[in-house]
Amino acid sequence: MFSTLWTDIRGNWKRMLLHGLIFALLFQVLMMIALIVRFQALPNYVTGYNWVANVAWIIKSTPSWSDIPPIVWEEWLLEIGKMNYDYGMGISEWSLNVVPSRLLVLFILGATVSLCMALTRRETCSTANTGTLRATTGLGAVLVAMTNATMSWVVCCATPSWVVGLAMLGLGVSTSLAMETMGPVLTGGGFGLLVALILFLAWHKSRPEPEPIAEASHA
Repeated sequence: MFSTLWTDIRGNWKRMLLHGLIFALLFQVLMMIALIVRFQALPNYVTGYNWVANVAWIIKSTPSWSDIPPIVWEEWLLEIGKMNYDYGMGISEWSLNVVPSRLLVLFILGATVSLCMALTRRETCSTANTGTLRATTGLGAVLVAMTNATMSWVVCCATPSWVVGLAMLGLGVSTSLAMETMGPVLTGGGFGLLVALILFLAWHKSRPEPEPIAEASHA
């Protein structure tokens, strides 16, 4: 099974890398479109951050090594949003925050989905089973992508989080914020579905073909 899986990865690694990059970038565009449509306004500010220098400063100034990874994980690279200048220096009403760590997760997701689809296309089972496999791929992808959204809204304390998307869809703000801690679990569940599907397809592909049953000869 693992030999079959490794062969498929070697044969599709270029496509997986390309799909991973496209997925990570396209998801940022889709989030921005969702914000513009939801709030009926175009962004009016863009702020870039020196991510490398900030990470170096975090590593240098954080006394506990165990605190460094979660702080770096949430470090921003770019912020695009709508600033309301009715209040002094202005307040950001909503924004899209480009976070390198989330880009990495989305890149891995895109590459994983690409491998799933490549294995599914080679699946010779019935159309119904193929549809189920694709639905499982879609469910895993939705769980991971949804929980790695990085949008912020002043109503949700202006903190970039995946639950902002739920609040934008109409779920109560308190309920949305209460679900925030479920993000890692849902992300892990999504990747778990995709990995299980990949292993199943590789196992199914590695099975020996059944020998045809010879027909009885008639005297």
